[in-house]
Amino acid sequence: MTPEQNERITRIGPGTPAGELLRRYWQPVALAEELDGARPVKAVRLLGQDFVLFRDEAGRYGMLDRDCAHRGADLSYGRREAGGLRCLFHGWVFDVNGKCLETPAEPEGSKLCERVSQRACAVVLRGGILWAYLGAGEPPAFAHLDCFVAPDSHVFAFKGLWQCNWLQALEVGIDPSHASFLHVYFEDEDTADSYGRQFRSASSGSDMPMTRVLREFNRPEIRIEKTDWGQRLITLRKLSDEKMHVRVTHTIFPQAFVIPMSDEITITQWHVPVDDENCHWFTMFTSFGKPIDKQHFRDIRLKTYPAPDYRPVHGRHNNYGFDAAEQATQTFTGMGMDINIHDQWACESQGRIQDRTREHLGTGDRGIMAYRRMLLEAMDTAGKGGRPLMVLEAGTAANIRGPQTMDGVGPNAGWEQFWPEVDRKRREGAPWAAPKAA
Repeated sequence: MTPEQNERITRIGPGTPAGELLRRYWQPVALAEELDGARPVKAVRLLGQDFVLFRDEAGRYGMLDRDCAHRGADLSYGRREAGGLRCLFHGWVFDVNGKCLETPAEPEGSKLCERVSQRACAVVLRGGILWAYLGAGEPPAFAHLDCFVAPDSHVFAFKGLWQCNWLQALEVGIDPSHASFLHVYFEDEDTADSYGRQFRSASSGSDMPMTRVLREFNRPEIRIEKTDWGQRLITLRKLSDEKMHVRVTHTIFPQAFVIPMSDEITITQWHVPVDDENCHWFTMFTSFGKPIDKQHFRDIRLKTYPAPDYRPVHGRHNNYGFDAAEQATQTFTGMGMDINIHDQWACESQGRIQDRTREHLGTGDRGIMAYRRMLLEAMDTAGKGGRPLMVLEAGTAANIRGPQTMDGVGPNAGWEQFWPEVDRKRREGAPWAAPKAA
């Protein structure tokens, strides 16, 4: 990769090729619970721009430019009243659509209010996350992913902040081979205690913990299939002449992936640029069985990414909690048991913006190479005024369902039929579940 290409795929400010592409999609901007409380107003930064996110007195969500259209004062300190957000400087009021409702310092009968507006972005609530659309024209339709069609009781959303470029953060999720090293534990825990913790359960169709499979079989075969939503990655680990471990994950273009957490729960995760050098991950856990114990999940994640800022307790500032004794006896990293911290270290240690010109990619990086080509092609399409991948119309969006993902042990001969059958049976137990993706 050339320096010019690396700049092209990482920089996301207004007017940049990647930035203009990402503005064609809905972007996660905050957890809905961040606007709970007496004053549902929050300063947010997204794609290198500053906004104020709020809920008005009627319960409508809005996101406005943070600097007031009058004199540029900070609207995130505004008062929520009179049908919108009132600037503290001169009392001007703007509603969720950016319409100016009042200019009280002006003379009686002034028409100034009719000629002024605040730039506003569309905001919707889906799956416990507030999504904003920063682009021009009509926003795309949401694909019928499992996390969007499941009832609220079966979805839990959370987020965290990483101090690195969004792309290197995304790429860790479409790299199947790293789990056999970065997330290795030297002793397997009781899988009965796995609820809410990734890689702790047993693989489907087996009593073998995922941790043992990943640790003992670290030379997987990775197959890539192009799909309507991005790509499917099938990771194969031959356990014996009779048994094959199959792990199926997906890249959801442009910046999400879907992976299995257990037989019952899948993870859909977005990596969203705050600016060029920082990003948030937003995760949606979707259950195909019983409703998710949201408080249990929240308690686990708040231990390492505490509210209200969701900044990690471990990071560059304290060497990611590294413990040499732990590395010698318990974990491959020596950085605790939370795999989010492991991934955070891997991505942040590459630098604020990774220099990809110094890489030496191998066969295990096939998914990453395919994704980068997809990203460059989409930027070219968008730059020529075309419709990039996953900028969907309603009819097309309804046809993108699922997608199927699983982690299981099946027959060495016939694994191709084994994994879709596991997914089919799981969906039969969830009346809400969308039919399988093609």
